[in-house]
Amino acid sequence: MANKITRRSLLKSGVAGSIAALLLRPKPSKAHQIKTYQNSMGVLVDLTRCVGCRSCEAACNAEQNMPPPAKPFTDQSVFDGEVHGHKRRTDENSLTVVNRYDVPGIDHPLFRKVQCNHCQEPACLTSCFVAAYTKTPEGAVIYNQDVCVGCRTCMIACPFYIPTFRYSSAFDPSIVKCIFCYDTRLKHGKPPACVEACPQEALTFGQRKDLIKIGRRRIETNKDQYEDHIYGEYEAGGTSWLYLSSVPFEKIGFDISISHVPIIDHVKNFLGIVPMVLTIWPALFTGFHLLATRKEKRAKDKSTIKQEVG
Repeated sequence: MANKITRRSLLKSGVAGSIAALLLRPKPSKAHQIKTYQNSMGVLVDLTRCVGCRSCEAACNAEQNMPPPAKPFTDQSVFDGEVHGHKRRTDENSLTVVNRYDVPGIDHPLFRKVQCNHCQEPACLTSCFVAAYTKTPEGAVIYNQDVCVGCRTCMIACPFYIPTFRYSSAFDPSIVKCIFCYDTRLKHGKPPACVEACPQEALTFGQRKDLIKIGRRRIETNKDQYEDHIYGEYEAGGTSWLYLSSVPFEKIGFDISISHVPIIDHVKNFLGIVPMVLTIWPALFTGFHLLATRKEKRAKDKSTIKQEVG
């Protein structure tokens, strides 16, 4: 029959559609102007002052009502695994972690606080086709679980590898990351819990533009103490969390290969075809399912007829 549909014809149609989507993708355009948020807040992290006490971790845990860790926050043995290069990462129960680094030539360990950097133009936001992320005027990048479909594209898009997936609940899966204490503090003009808890004043809260000035002043005043670089001022288009260091950033786990332009400038062509692919492939696999179901029904009908005849 001329109208007979086969798996092969469906596959050809699906592949053809996908190729068409690729060919029709938007042409590259010039890099756009990075968005600016006049009232954007941020945190300047001075790693020369951090002693690895993990007070920030404890404060975050309490503020976000997370379960207590297996080991108390005062237990420094959590750093032991890092001797072999196994650095701690944020997860569903730890929205911020502190890692230790033993740098050759430095007679004491260095520590680095890790959490979502709240980018000026977040890759998680631009990669999310259901708009589960929002960049607030205050600088926070927040997440809406109610609209998330669990595709985890944001986990791949983030240049800092921060968003994590909550696997512990099969009925309530979601993305988990630091939200800058937005609901309880930031939108009320208060600093994040980790900032208030730091006994060494390694964390400074304020408007991002002012923090950059503070960072520059510290570098210029103490040139022998700091690297001439504020990490996050330009990386990935700029972040709300900014860092000062006494050693080259790559020696304490920072990725210095991250471009100074927003990630969206690299992925806009791909994002242009995502909605089309998401339309084509589900329809294709639905067709496969219908064909398989029809084949099974025919086989069952033939078996029934044979039994009745016999």
